[in-house]
Amino acid sequence: MIFTHDTEYALGTVVDLINTGPAAAGTELLGDLAALRAFVRRNRFSDVGDLTGADLARVRGLRERFHAVFRAEDVPAAVRLINEVVAEVRARPHLTDHDGYDWHVHFFAPGAPMGEHLAADCGMALAYVVSAGELDRLRTCAAPDCERVLVDLSRNRCRRYCDSRTCGNRMHVAAYRARRREAEPKAVGSTEH
Repeated sequence: MIFTHDTEYALGTVVDLINTGPAAAGTELLGDLAALRAFVRRNRFSDVGDLTGADLARVRGLRERFHAVFRAEDVPAAVRLINEVVAEVRARPHLTDHDGYDWHVHFFAPGAPMGEHLAADCGMALAYVVSAGELDRLRTCAAPDCERVLVDLSRNRCRRYCDSRTCGNRMHVAAYRARRREAEPKAVGSTEH
C-alpha cells in the first residue's frame, strides 16, 4: 500500500466521480439526484443527509476541479488547484470508526453537505498524493479513444489503462494483431527467384 487505506479509498472516489463526467465518459452520468444517490451508495459515503439540487451542482463543479488536477501540467499547478478546493471547506478533522472500518480521519464537519464532504476527504487525498511526490500516479487512460482517469497504485507504476478488461485488453489485442500482420510473409506473388 502506497497511501493509507482512507486515502486510497478517497482516490478511488475521485476517479469514479471524474469518470461520470462528459469529458471522461462521453456523456453525463451524474445527470440527476438519482444518479448522485447511486454514486453515494457505490462509494459508501457515511453521514450524508438528504441530497438536493444544490448538492448535485456542487458535486459536478468539484468533478471538473478534480479533473483539472489530473490534467495539471506540473506540481505547482496541481497544488494551486487542490488548495483552492480545500480552502473552501469548513474543516473539522475528527477520528471515527463507523460502518466496521477501523479508526480513520474525516476532514469534514459531521452533517456537512455532500459537496463539502467530498471536497474535504477527496481534496485531502489529492493533497497527500502531491505532498508525497506522486503526482505522476494521477493519469488519463493510455487507450487512444478513452478519456477516463485512473490512479496508478502499482508498485512499479505500470498501470496504463482505466480498466484492464476493457481498454487494456483491447489495446493488447490490437498490439498482438499488429505484430502478427508484420510477421506474416509477404504476398505469394512477390517471392524472388
